[in-house]
This record gives sequence, structure tokens and C-alpha cells, in this order.
Amino acid sequence: MSHNAAAPAPAPIKFGTSGWRAHIADEFTFANVRRVVRAVAGHVLSRSKKPTLMVGHDTRFLSEEFVRAACGVLREHGIRALVCVGPTPTPAIAFEILRRKTDGAINFTASHNPAEYHGLKFSGPDGGPALPEVTKDIEARAAELATGDERAPEHESLDGVERIDAHATYLARLSALVNFKVIANAKLKLVCDAVNGCGAGYLDRALADHGIPVTMIRSERDVLFGGAGPDPSEENLAPLKQAVAEQRAHAGLATDGDADRFGILDSDGGFVQPNHVLALLFDYLVETRGWRLGAARSVATTHLLDAAARHHGVPIYQTPVGFKYVGALIQQDKIALGGEESAGLSIRGHVPEKDGVLACLLVAEMIAARGAPLREQLQALFARVGGEFWPLRVNLHLPDQAKRRALEQLKGDFFKFTGRKVKEIDRTDGVKFIFENGWWTLLRASGTEPLVRIYVETENPETSRRLAQAVEEWVVSV
Repeated sequence: MSHNAAAPAPAPIKFGTSGWRAHIADEFTFANVRRVVRAVAGHVLSRSKKPTLMVGHDTRFLSEEFVRAACGVLREHGIRALVCVGPTPTPAIAFEILRRKTDGAINFTASHNPAEYHGLKFSGPDGGPALPEVTKDIEARAAELATGDERAPEHESLDGVERIDAHATYLARLSALVNFKVIANAKLKLVCDAVNGCGAGYLDRALADHGIPVTMIRSERDVLFGGAGPDPSEENLAPLKQAVAEQRAHAGLATDGDADRFGILDSDGGFVQPNHVLALLFDYLVETRGWRLGAARSVATTHLLDAAARHHGVPIYQTPVGFKYVGALIQQDKIALGGEESAGLSIRGHVPEKDGVLACLLVAEMIAARGAPLREQLQALFARVGGEFWPLRVNLHLPDQAKRRALEQLKGDFFKFTGRKVKEIDRTDGVKFIFENGWWTLLRASGTEPLVRIYVETENPETSRRLAQAVEEWVVSV
């Protein structure tokens, strides 16, 4: 092979619904990280002459080293960097962006993805995830840099870089949003689970600072996340379930890898669907805060929120999948709560970004104030709104060709789907079929993982399971 043969072009950088994620050492390499940070630097400099960016990270493998690489690039471009001390939750970074009025943040996290992934989230000056027009500009700049010089900058150390600690200011903000007195007076027993992620030292500390005893599990750093990944899903919360039973706790509260998502267990150790948590909290906030404001949900999220909004006589807003769209409505002060079925929420007056720590604290407050387990509160909400809502999500791993074929088929018109009469087709994000009896199903390609997601909702768990099965059979057969 001749020495002047062209090197193969690096893989294109693609931002999904929440940043760029890829396998460590495959696509997520130091060369690619520098390339993306150079692209971010170019984007930020096109909007501000003397920008400041925060740089944060989660507990994943090589996180600190990627931060050093990023700071070297920012220094090269004359951009001031503020580096977060230790693993820092995404919502704490979002709050600091707003508080310090920076031009945004680069956050090294792959959120709830398995351990072999790393990621880079770019947040804008509004504290929320970058909108598509921003990420497209960064992708285009990264593509132009693909053939350029990608050597490491000469100074990849944090010497002289300003360090910031987001703990105190973020915890003070939570004190203004949560009624800790109600939690303390109820003498709740709570178990918190950081799933080896960023929630450690934040969720437990927020409670302990207000004299609320808490048992903390999986608070230590483990870059393999116990082999399960830092996702607060039902199957991943088995250790929390055990701890709730042992402690006879009122609830189990979990956050994901970067603490922007939540996972909740009831007093009997039962997993409470994020969809149900969103509706319960919205109902509770409207009741206790006196906010006559609506709710926002993504197209994939439960219609129980719609029913609760109708019950309170306030509007419901539907968005595409991606919290950036929900965040915009928080900034406009249109909603009391905005949420996504994938366990993300924020509330009025807070950051336009998912906050798993806040979600857990509000759940604790709601249990304390209402004095009832979540399963009882859910039944009471069903009774108030006049019906039950049981959502279900199925992740379908398909070969690329089958995935393309199914998505192509869905472009057509449908009067019936899986043998059921279609009342309405919604193409806000993916394809959503709303049936005559109020059931619905949504099919969409994941923005963060190589799969097709099927969402369904009916009035009981068994019917939802059967509908999901019918939709899966349709996808596989086309």
C-alpha cells in the first residue's frame, strides 16, 4: 500500500433525539470526539464572539479523559471552558447554564444506554437539548472536518481551567421546587438507587439536607454498571425492589446514568410505569400548586395526561419525541408539567430539560401528602377521569432491510390496521393509529438505538399486550 493513499473517511456523526451516542473505541474515539467538539466550537463562535461553555460528564469509562480532550479543543479556539467537578447530572448542568448565562454545555454522557456506549450532548444557552437546526449545523461542520487535521491539541490538561461545583446551587433550586417539610413530617422510609450513575450525592443529599433519612444503593462508580446498563427499567431495578422489601420502605426512587430519567417502585416493590407517574404528578401539581396550566406530552406518551387535563379544564400539548420540544413549552410558561413516556419530566419554572432527581423528590412529596401508596393513587385518578389507561412499549430489533420495508409500508393510507377501524392517523413523529374506541398504537424508529419502537395504549394491561402482539406480527409480516 502506498504511503499517500487516502485514509478512509470517518463515519458521519449523527445526533439522535438526545445527542450523539456511539460505541466506545469503535465510533466514539478521541479523534471523533475532537472532531465533534471542533464542530461545536465552530457553531458557538458563529453566534458569539467570546463564548463560554460548560463541560460536564457522567460516570462512564474514560469520561474525564474525554473532558480533557474537549477542553484542549476549546482552548485552541479561544473558548472559555468551565469544567464541572465530578460526575454531574444533566439537569444540574442545565440549571448552571441558565444561572451563569453561558453559551451552553458539552456533556459527556450516554444517559441510560448500555456500558459500551458513550455520548456527547450539546445544550444551548437556554439550558435545553439543542434543537434539530443546531445539531444539523454541528453535523455539517463535523462532516467538513472529516478530512481535516485531527491531531490532538498540544495542551490536553485541565491546568488553568476553571472548575465549578454544581451541587449547592442545584440543591438550593430543588429546595424551592419541592415541599421537603411535607416529606419530613410524614416520616417516610425511602430507598434511593443511583444505578452507579450521577444521581449519587444529589438525590440522597437533597433528602438528607432536609433531615429525611434515606438508604442509598448502587452509589459507587462502576463503569460496567453491574453488567446491566444504567437504565432505571423494571428489570434493572431488582436490587432496589429487594431493598424496598428489606427496609419496608414507602417507595424506591431511582435515577438513570445522567440522572435525567426516573424509575419508581411502590411500597410493595411494584414498578410504577413512568406514564402513570407523569399523570399522577401533573394531577398533584395542579391540585397543590394552584397552577391553572396545561400539560405537554410527546406523541408516544399516555393519553391519561389528556384525561387529567380535561378533568382540570386545562389544555394538553402534543410534541414529537425528544424533550427539546417539551422544554420549549416550559420556557414559554404554558405548562405545569411536561413529560415523555421514557421517564423524563420537568415542571413550571424549572429547566427545559428532563430532571430525574426532581421527579423522584416530587413523587416522595406526593406520597407523603396523600398518605397512600401509588397504586391506590392511580386507581383514584382513573376513577376521577372516568377510565383506565394502560400503555405498553415494545422494542423490536429488526434487520435494516425489514425496518425500511415496514417504515415504507406505513407511508400509505389505512382505513383499518391490525383488523381494527382507524379513526385518525397522526404523523407528528412516526405513525400513530388512533382507533374508534380510543385505543392507539404508534410505530417509530428509535432516535438513539437501532430498533423500531411499538407503543400501544388500551383500557387494561391484557388488551394492550394483545394489541402490541398484533402490531408486532404486522411489522414482521410486511
